[in-house]
Amino acid sequence: MQIVHVHVNVKPEFVTAFKEATIANASNSVMEAGVARFDVIQQADEPTRFILVEVYKSAEGAAAHKETPYYLRWRDAVAEMMAEPRQGIKYVNIFPEDADW
Repeated sequence: MQIVHVHVNVKPEFVTAFKEATIANASNSVMEAGVARFDVIQQADEPTRFILVEVYKSAEGAAAHKETPYYLRWRDAVAEMMAEPRQGIKYVNIFPEDADW
């Protein structure tokens, strides 16, 4: 499994547009065979900060996601909405060890 937390800081005037674009991307992403989970969360006390919690069944699933038309649309649409470059941090699953996502 490959788990990625994508940290995004959005310019205040783009919060609504960012949420709409990101929900469209996530709604399609969860239907991919290589995606186990795709969550979009917004920080409660700082509404311009988001984390995309992406759980892929394999590194190949993560790579395939980056080639989808809806990901490419999202990437291009939100680029100017960000207050700073997004940061993706990769994690590995340690428990449960045999999670069958």
